[in-house]
Amino acid sequence: MRLIAVNLGKEREVQVGERTVRTGIYKTPVTGKVRIDAYGLEADVVTDTKHHGGRDQAVYVYSAEDYDWWAEQLGEALEPGTFGENLTLSSFGTQPVKVGDRFQVGEVLLEVTAPRIPCGVFATRMNDLEWVKKFRQARRPGFYARVLRTGAVAAGDPVERHPTPEDYPTLADLFELHYAKKPDPARVRWLLEAPVAERTRRAWERWLEEHSARSA
Repeated sequence: MRLIAVNLGKEREVQVGERTVRTGIYKTPVTGKVRIDAYGLEADVVTDTKHHGGRDQAVYVYSAEDYDWWAEQLGEALEPGTFGENLTLSSFGTQPVKVGDRFQVGEVLLEVTAPRIPCGVFATRMNDLEWVKKFRQARRPGFYARVLRTGAVAAGDPVERHPTPEDYPTLADLFELHYAKKPDPARVRWLLEAPVAERTRRAWERWLEEHSARSA
């Protein structure tokens, strides 16, 4: 595996329905080394800090293999960075990615924390009102990661995956649970045993509290 592209974005305003929002989703590949610290890539832009960024979602990663799948579905090739990812890897490997898996990318060590959940800004980026539904149905979300070791990366760097030995949920498990109409509390508790992103953890902890209150 190797790093195909390092992608940075600049702030811009877009119209999402009746709202005008600022976003950094429009990213393009850059040349040379880019430093990654605990909060992500230097010179990158995160505008919606309520839903994006932070230590547990510092880096968003997608794969060229998934882009190839999308190219077949859409009938056109998509450039690295189209989905707003910071890093485009050649592959995630042959096994399903789990929360807690670690990826050594050049000097940087990442730990998987959550799948990407599509939103209206993403649909605007793709110029497709049905995009959220399509992305959900594709079940190819890519992943957010925390930075365990900082450093600099550049396109062409080698990538090594170190699977977690723990019985943690896969990205697909979290993705499906997010959309479940009647989540299983036992599966939610299992999810919370993993090193998931704090936004995800807080949301499911609140859900468990509300579920317990309704069931009392």
